[in-house]
Amino acid sequence: MKEVYFVRHGESEGNAGLHYQNENTVLSAVGQSQADAVADRASRLSCTALLASSMVRAQETARAISSVTGLTVETSDLLIERRRPSEQIDQLKNGPASVAAEEAIILNSGIPGYRYSDEENFDELMERAEKAFLYIAEHSSDKILVVTHGVFLRVLIAFSIFGREITEREYKGILDSFTASNTGITVLKYNSENQKPWSLLTWNDHSHLG
Repeated sequence: MKEVYFVRHGESEGNAGLHYQNENTVLSAVGQSQADAVADRASRLSCTALLASSMVRAQETARAISSVTGLTVETSDLLIERRRPSEQIDQLKNGPASVAAEEAIILNSGIPGYRYSDEENFDELMERAEKAFLYIAEHSSDKILVVTHGVFLRVLIAFSIFGREITEREYKGILDSFTASNTGITVLKYNSENQKPWSLLTWNDHSHLG
């Protein structure tokens, strides 16, 4: 049995700004303070492994946790944020190209295999979620802290609930209804003996932010 503490990274400059971010977007000053706060809390969780997305904002958050806990950061691309179409990267969120891409993706959701351009589509997201869970389940540690991203965290939650039979409608329901605060902590339990091995214990606990 495992306990896994998923942490969304601290606020990034992209979260606080008007542009869609890229993989190298750094934490804002607020985000660094949030990372320090969740690191202090992590020091009392007794986790024995620290995994993190390779994106800079997640790495910065993980390093803050590492500096307090002494855990080595294990980096995995399985934990990165959902890949948006290149038409949106570094562009204004309300710019014409960004809006056109978003509207097309929403309009065509539910069409099997649909892709606007080069984004990570629904099928690919669920395939990556399954691989991420397998990676975590096979890890030698039984108490793990994972630094990831707001959308992909909800992808993981959706997959943990519905499994391989998940539909895009169910995924969208989780995405639209679950709010993930920066450095919010979500706890899942893994028990390989259960038919559905992953169960949600805590969602988005951000009490460390005051």
